[in-house]
Amino acid sequence: MNETIVAEKRGEVVVPNRWEDGGHPIYEIEHLGKRLAFFHPGVGAPLAAGLLEEAIAFGCRKFVVCGGCGALDKSLTVGKLILVESAVRDEGVSYHYIQPGREIKTQPRALNALRSTLTRRGIPFVSGKTWTTDAPYRETQSMIDARRAEGCLTVEMEAASLLAVAQFRDVLLGQILYSGDDLSGDSWDTRGWQSRREVRESLFWLAADACLEM
Repeated sequence: MNETIVAEKRGEVVVPNRWEDGGHPIYEIEHLGKRLAFFHPGVGAPLAAGLLEEAIAFGCRKFVVCGGCGALDKSLTVGKLILVESAVRDEGVSYHYIQPGREIKTQPRALNALRSTLTRRGIPFVSGKTWTTDAPYRETQSMIDARRAEGCLTVEMEAASLLAVAQFRDVLLGQILYSGDDLSGDSWDTRGWQSRREVRESLFWLAADACLEM
């Protein structure tokens, strides 16, 4: 999808950025009369945090992260948008950036920009807590039940770490997730979420608008 957006917007690669697993380029486009950089942070906290660090080093100061997540609540149908208010730190990266703690919160300024963008467009969303884990194959029923009891709506692998990097580096970062696979029942239901290209592309442009509003 990144290459399609670059082609449509006549953008360019501004940082090739190669890692051991391949290329993670930073692209630049013009959006609503302003320069906007974007990149795919990969999957998992260590890679995402490392790529965020490099984007910060190259001069980026405001970030909106968008992507899919697992739903812990069946009412979160595929494509439903969730604004991350806080994240349970069940990963390792965040502990290298900030003091140990159970949760980390999104900066109010970033959260307000996301809310404003979605509300202005009349797009329904929910706000809440996500569970960030390093071990997707240890999302057992007992763990899911425990996280739901803590108030978690979703599960993913990057949110807490990205918030911690942003806090440590003193940059703005907010996150919009869209509900993907369903983990709320007795068995995993993919719900075909990875094929929802139109949801991902719409979410990208919402994130771009919100980033410019920060």
